[in-house]
Amino acid sequence: MPKVSVLDQTGAAKGELELNEAIFGIEPNEAVLFEAIVQQRASLRQGNHKVKHRGEVAGGGRKPWRQKGTGRARQGSIRSPQWVGGGVVFGPTPRSYSYQFPKKVRRLALLSALSTKVQAEELIVLESLAFDAPKTKEFANVLEALSVANEKALIVTADLDETVALSARNLPGVTVTTATGINVLDLVSHDKLIMTKSAVEKLEEVLG
Repeated sequence: MPKVSVLDQTGAAKGELELNEAIFGIEPNEAVLFEAIVQQRASLRQGNHKVKHRGEVAGGGRKPWRQKGTGRARQGSIRSPQWVGGGVVFGPTPRSYSYQFPKKVRRLALLSALSTKVQAEELIVLESLAFDAPKTKEFANVLEALSVANEKALIVTADLDETVALSARNLPGVTVTTATGINVLDLVSHDKLIMTKSAVEKLEEVLG
């Protein structure tokens, strides 16, 4: 089973933690991991692009000229697509780009992302993470002690901690989430994964 050192907020070692091999020690499936990233990024698209079709363009309530006898091509409306200022043919309309994976595939992608972090030695486990009050400077000092001040870091706590979230909110490249809210895109988008010991235990309980 993979093991990681448990550190305190000053970066001092406090022991070791044995990780669940079925969650943090599998052979990553790169194909599933890639598809999960594409799926999650697609789901983030707003899809609010819009053009006006001929029925939505103002004007064009009558025929511009009579059907026959003018020598010109027959026209029904000055808002037809071939006219300047007319409607757009087959233009984009609001739509949702999101789609879903089977639960087992989503789970495999998440386990692959977590195992990749462990194999790359990008996982840091903290004994605990707590502040008396929201202080950005104190959070920055913790990152400095962990030697990740200049890297993008994903902070994972067992439950939502407002003090931790507010302390990290103004730090660029730092994202705070919970063990149940962790996702593939966040894992691959950050250089380091910093989890509290209780968050690891909760994640193993949920995914185990």
